[in-house]
Amino acid sequence: MHWFLAPSGPIALAHRGGAGEAPENTLAAFEIAVALGYEYVETDAHLTRDGVVVAFHDERLDRVTDRTGAIAELGIAEVEGADAGYTFSLDSGRTFPFRARGIRVPRLEEIFVRWPDVRVNIDPKSDACVGPLAALLDRLGAWERVCIGSFFDPRLRRTRALGRGRACTSMGPHAVALARLMAASGRMPALGADCIQVPISRGPFRIVTKRFIQAAHRSGLPVHVWTINDEAAINELLDLGVDGIMSDRVRLLRDVFTRRGLPLNGTVAGRGASTSP
Repeated sequence: MHWFLAPSGPIALAHRGGAGEAPENTLAAFEIAVALGYEYVETDAHLTRDGVVVAFHDERLDRVTDRTGAIAELGIAEVEGADAGYTFSLDSGRTFPFRARGIRVPRLEEIFVRWPDVRVNIDPKSDACVGPLAALLDRLGAWERVCIGSFFDPRLRRTRALGRGRACTSMGPHAVALARLMAASGRMPALGADCIQVPISRGPFRIVTKRFIQAAHRSGLPVHVWTINDEAAINELLDLGVDGIMSDRVRLLRDVFTRRGLPLNGTVAGRGASTSP
């Protein structure tokens, strides 16, 4: 099993660094998650016009910063010049506690360098991003710290090719659909993936069931579920036996794990369990 997936118990993943606590995908968000004891974080990746991989979800700056424009059409200086804390609010827009505090869109490399023990789940949001992302992981020697997920199966296939056996990848949507159908037989094909990362449901169709999880486990595939911000749902999924939960509400997820006596890092072999401050 890939080192990213080595834990013997369920893991807690800070979605977009902990988007319920601080501006999503910013160093401020990751800082909070790490301080809470998280060793797994999730983020997204885009490529700037001049070839820098940044941690950012949308293809444009508009929704979460004070600037506009497509990242693919902007240079890194323009992207880093945006206030990434500009629109974040914890009280439905009455106050903006991170505005004008120097919060910027981070380069993906910064996350790896600042927190060398943290493992990162990455969703490359464009085809153009895949090659530079693989090159960055090569340069940093960081393949063992990463799992790549995507809503586009071709991006995952290219990642596997570029990783030359080092890539940990989840299933794309077409593979998940086939896996869900095959789960009725009690087993499912891996289809090149190392794990399955899915929502609880897709439209009217429930994906994460006891049968689905058992079929995945028989094939050696851990099941991670996103994005779960409700306490009852977190407990239900843990009772079903999922292997990981992604949440924006990192304090809530941490507290549920703590009450159940679960370390956030799933008790990784050869490493101490995470402790909560």
